Amino acid sequence: MDGPARQLPRGRHGLTRDQVETDQRLRIFVGMTDAMASQGYIDTPVAQIIRRAGVSRETFYHLYPDKLTAFLEAFDLVEAVLMARLTAELDRPGERFERLERAFATYLETLADEPGYARLFLVEVHAAGPQAMARRTVVQQRISDAIGDVLGSNTDEGRFACRMLVAAIGAMVTGPIVAGDTDALRALGPPIVEHVRRLDAAGVLNP
Repeated sequence: MDGPARQLPRGRHGLTRDQVETDQRLRIFVGMTDAMASQGYIDTPVAQIIRRAGVSRETFYHLYPDKLTAFLEAFDLVEAVLMARLTAELDRPGERFERLERAFATYLETLADEPGYARLFLVEVHAAGPQAMARRTVVQQRISDAIGDVLGSNTDEGRFACRMLVAAIGAMVTGPIVAGDTDALRALGPPIVEHVRRLDAAGVLNP
């Protein structure tokens, strides 16, 4: 996105205060994602975010005390979308590896379709500091638990193997996201599922 996000019309627009603030938060989210895609978290000042979002400095600081708080809210929004899509595929009827294949494909397709959001979620979170990384750890645990449930991993060892799998996938997708290689990102799906099949067959996921 080259210019500021869409702005509300001046004067009377018929929106409630909550609707206006929701619109402003979404524009800040888009502006932040756009700026950090090219500059990174550290080198993106609030001034750059509000310019791209098309809001005033006063509006930004009315909604958020600082850049980190805005980032954490953006992270939560991306996480909610990703988890909703991932769990929707995992919860659909089907053989367990069929469900996993659909879920991984949907996850990777979402990251490929929204590279700016993917970068915020998987790359810039490391630069944002301990609070952001703590949230990332919670998300990884949620994904790990969901995968473990599908695979029937009921032991501590099996659950730990699922956690390692999710951590490895997170590391593997980061390179293509940074490089902007969406084809390489999408291509990770089949070999990941095949590797999970091998781990399952070897008893690693259900020792």
